[in-house]
Formats: sequence, C-alpha cells, structure tokens
Amino acid sequence: MKLEEVLVARAEDLTARADGNGKSYEYTQKPFASPAEGTGLAASFYELAPGKANYPYHYHLENEELLYIISGRGTLRTPSGEREVSAGDAIVCPPGPNGAHKLTNTSDEPLKYLDVDLVVPTNVCVYPDSGNVGIYSPLLDTILNLKGVAGYYDGEDAEK
Repeated sequence: MKLEEVLVARAEDLTARADGNGKSYEYTQKPFASPAEGTGLAASFYELAPGKANYPYHYHLENEELLYIISGRGTLRTPSGEREVSAGDAIVCPPGPNGAHKLTNTSDEPLKYLDVDLVVPTNVCVYPDSGNVGIYSPLLDTILNLKGVAGYYDGEDAEK
C-alpha cells in the first residue's frame, strides 16, 4: 500500500501510549506515520519524564533515525561520548555501531521530541551494554542474548 495523501498531525491530538520498565526507562509515545498508512517512515512524538530514557543505548543494523528536540533538555550518549541537547537540535543516527545512541532527560522538565525512522523489513537492534539483540519484523518480535531469550530491559539498569 502506498501513501495516497499528505499526513498532517498535531501531537496533542494523537493517542498516547506509555511504556518502559518503571525504573530508568519510561516514556509516552504518540505514533502518527507508519507502514500501516503506506509510508516508508515510522514517525512518533515522544515525551520523556525527568530522569528517564525511553530506550537503552543501541544501534540499528540497517535503519537510519532522525531525532528533533521540540522542547526540554537532555543528554545524548553516542560512541563519541555524552553531550547536552536541547530544543532546536536535530540528531541523525546512521546504521551500525557508529550510530549507537541513547537519549535521557537530565532536566527537571519534560523532554519532547520527534523521532523519524526509515522502515526496513526486519529491524535488528544491538544493545552493547547488555549484549542483547532485538529482532523486530512482522513475523518475529523478540530480544535475544548470548545466553538465550531476554526481556527488553534485562541488564539495562546499570548506570552507564
């Protein structure tokens, strides 16, 4: 299916979905573009509460990711180290180990951003801190570890 018309969305009008592990990882996501609408992109608005991240430090084997900070401040961890990001910053993460990233809200206000990903048939994510590998596709949605099947946030609460 191909996208047949322009998609327009306001974050406040979208349905929110909360997720995380209740510890270091907690977020609200408002998806608005996906392959289900016929796009080659997945796009969502995210909000991170103070002190929280949504995803562990990771990289994708094939898909590229764009993050645009709408409001708030946070810390972006990459292979080059950590740096502060704030409203107006755009971040592009290439596939592979050089594109590893983790965004954490290190302020006392919500961090809001837009996340846009290129859609690939099978999205494989590597989580260097835990040794987990996520495989996400229409047929398989699982987290593996060298020791076997793992939970998404297993081994990810260590401070890095």
